[in-house]
Amino acid sequence: MTGVQTFALPICYSFCTLLLSSLFSNNTMSDNMIDETVAEVEQEDPQVEDEDAEPEDLLAALQQVLKRARFHKGLARGLHETVKVLDKKIAHLCVLAEDCDEAAYTALIEGLCDEHQIHLIKVPEKKKLGEWVGLAKFDANSNIKKTIGASCVAITEYGEKSKALDMILAHFA
Repeated sequence: MTGVQTFALPICYSFCTLLLSSLFSNNTMSDNMIDETVAEVEQEDPQVEDEDAEPEDLLAALQQVLKRARFHKGLARGLHETVKVLDKKIAHLCVLAEDCDEAAYTALIEGLCDEHQIHLIKVPEKKKLGEWVGLAKFDANSNIKKTIGASCVAITEYGEKSKALDMILAHFA
């Protein structure tokens, strides 16, 4: 189903339920009551989140940029992939988790970013970083069942321009 069909389904279902219940009861529904019911159902529209809204802080902006980069297949996840793209100098931005277990990993990533003048952002938790870059498993209700941590991620392709990307680039300017 497309987003439009999923969006319209609850409105049609609740309206039809009200209409059918009034038809099978002894009471009849007047045109005014139908108009009021339609107006009430249309007011119950779910809030659509604006993807290009101004992010609240740097981490929220980073989360949006990582999501877009993942969509455009512009992420290198994990130490091995990240070191390869940092060494080839094709990474635009590197993200490192502060709670990384190995000090040698942290020193390696920081050293490569420093040597090749690639911007580095640190995030507090590797589990959160893993969730942001798609290393999470979801159950049927879209709740996170398991998250695999990512100590480091490199962005090789940002995707399209956005306010979040502008915020991150302004942070390094």
